Amino acid sequence: MEEVESKGGFLPNVFKVLSHRPAEFRAFFSYYNELMNKETGRLTKADRELIVVATSRHNKCLYCVVSHGALHRIYSKNPTLSDQVVIDYEKAVLQPRERAMLDFAMAVCRADAITERHFKSLEEAGFDREDAWDIAAIAAFFAMSNRLAHLTDMQPNLEFYSMGRVPRDKRKDSDK
Repeated sequence: MEEVESKGGFLPNVFKVLSHRPAEFRAFFSYYNELMNKETGRLTKADRELIVVATSRHNKCLYCVVSHGALHRIYSKNPTLSDQVVIDYEKAVLQPRERAMLDFAMAVCRADAITERHFKSLEEAGFDREDAWDIAAIAAFFAMSNRLAHLTDMQPNLEFYSMGRVPRDKRKDSDK
């Protein structure tokens, strides 16, 4: 937690809340890192964050929408797309691969029956079955995370709201 606070300049509330149960905290963040920080497959870090934003919006999780919207803005260098997805992902200005990815993630999120048509749409957008697993695993993991955020009334840190919108003060960063 000290490393996260030192690197980001603040400690995200999710760390504070989930540290209530240390063993579960470690398991949660171990799986989080496996899903969100891997360098394999065709999903970028920005793609992964966009999945979290869309599915967390559906699950009405303010914490995840705000915090992962900030991460999406940073990774994508796009200050508006995550906001569009929060309002209505179906009307957001998405690339065809992003649309296919979010359509699949939302089908998993809603617990729709997953059919070959879903996999074909992903394949037509350049994804394979391993990518489909990653998309589904992210949607499923964050469904659990969203429920824990609801249980604890987890609120986004104020810092998340401006991340990726306002340039960081490099002088403040160099003082650390």
